[in-house]
Amino acid sequence: MEKIKILAVQIGSEIGEKEKNYKKVLKVLDENFVSGTDVIILPEVWNVGWECSLFKTMAEEKEDSKTIKFLSELAVEYNANILGGSLPLIDNGVYHNTCPVLNRHGELICTYNKNHLFSYYGCGEGSYVKNGKNPVMVDIDGTKIGLTICYDIRFPEIYRSYRKAGADILVNMAAWPFSRSIHWDSLTRARAVENQCFMVALTQTGILKDGSRNYGHSLIYDYSGNILSEITEKEGAVFAEIDFSEMYDFREKCKVINDIHEKYEVIIK
Repeated sequence: MEKIKILAVQIGSEIGEKEKNYKKVLKVLDENFVSGTDVIILPEVWNVGWECSLFKTMAEEKEDSKTIKFLSELAVEYNANILGGSLPLIDNGVYHNTCPVLNRHGELICTYNKNHLFSYYGCGEGSYVKNGKNPVMVDIDGTKIGLTICYDIRFPEIYRSYRKAGADILVNMAAWPFSRSIHWDSLTRARAVENQCFMVALTQTGILKDGSRNYGHSLIYDYSGNILSEITEKEGAVFAEIDFSEMYDFREKCKVINDIHEKYEVIIK
């Protein structure tokens, strides 16, 4: 597929208020949806907000998830594939921070469990959910998309594994704090540039329970780190029609992927 239209939804989730958060998503889509959009993307834990202590109490069973049903209905209504951000999900008795992926027919086609859990600065994500063990790349209408969630952005290895596997687009769905805004802007752009991939960097906005706030700076970068679309702290969306032809041409002229060593063994002197 040479072109794909992507719409990423930025909201400030109400902590522990699923119904209110469903309505926020519907409002943003109603105001920002672009006809012909192929993929709708939501941020991390958008249905419950970033409050780790709620992850277990508000988790849903994968096979009977109210939130996945909501996303399924959205997919059908908008005739779009959905990368469902993430939600606390129970799968075979194990709690994860999970991204569900649904096709245009509202069918759940795969899930990605957050590989790296953030448990610093008073956050104890790893105490409430288990980390996933593998990256997951999904084929959406012929476009290969590598999935990551928030803290994953600090681990370039996972993005490189996607690039080696043929990724066209890298996605990070986050609830990123304003206090580390420089990190977000730097790391998300770096992942696009170093892997010669388009990058969707989507984060929540809004005030958190402890009075701190999410950054609310969502962006779509091209393969060279140029910003195609961005939004600051307001609720809304970023949209881009991505044309892959120039990216493929650039990759042919600058074959960085071929220069990666099989291993990098450090010599200490």
